Amino acid sequence: MELDLNGDLGEGCPHDAELMPLITSANIACGFHAGDAGTAYDALILAAKHGVRVGAHPGFADRDHFGRREIVLTEKQIFEQCAYQIGALSGLARAVGIPLRYVKPHGALYHLACRDDAYARPLVEAAALFDLEVMALPGSRLEARCAGRCAFLREGFADRRYLPDGSLVPRTQPDAFVTDAAEAARQAEGLLRGRGIQTLCVHGDNPQAVEFVRALRAELQRRGIVVKPFLTRRETPPSPP
Repeated sequence: MELDLNGDLGEGCPHDAELMPLITSANIACGFHAGDAGTAYDALILAAKHGVRVGAHPGFADRDHFGRREIVLTEKQIFEQCAYQIGALSGLARAVGIPLRYVKPHGALYHLACRDDAYARPLVEAAALFDLEVMALPGSRLEARCAGRCAFLREGFADRRYLPDGSLVPRTQPDAFVTDAAEAARQAEGLLRGRGIQTLCVHGDNPQAVEFVRALRAELQRRGIVVKPFLTRRETPPSPP
């Protein structure tokens, strides 16, 4: 079994240089919820150095709450903000010489777009504008809206617990987080077998992120799961006739 390992980086947190060699995909903050042009550029350079593929990580313009507060916007506003952020990161990636592969929304934008078409629709339109794939929860409105527009990457979470409907336990609840690498690996294996995930997220803003990811990789290997980048639609070889 194979599984991509993605991390949220470029947010101004102190562990990017240590985390980048441990992951296979980096979701680079676009400067709205956290980070800025400098942190994004530095993260892209690190990704290029370590052969890590990169995606845009747009969020709400809400730095005080790290993009984790739900905000009511029109579909036009959501499209504008997502297209703006993706476009800015695309320019920096071009300067570094690496392509953007996908879009993964951040925080409250992620969760709203997973459950509400009014947020999913404009986000998918922004991704399609740049011919990028979309990464999010399987069975979500984002997956449904991607049909016929963008390829969809099914994502699971290593360091978050789940509700019965497949959504994540809110961060405000005491049992929201998984801190034990063995438990995280068991959860990842279950998501891989049961929900067909292609990529597993670890959060770079966790103070123990480096130790957690190292231990997680060891546990995944022990279970026979190979950490390996996913193939995007453009990289997947055509089926034989």
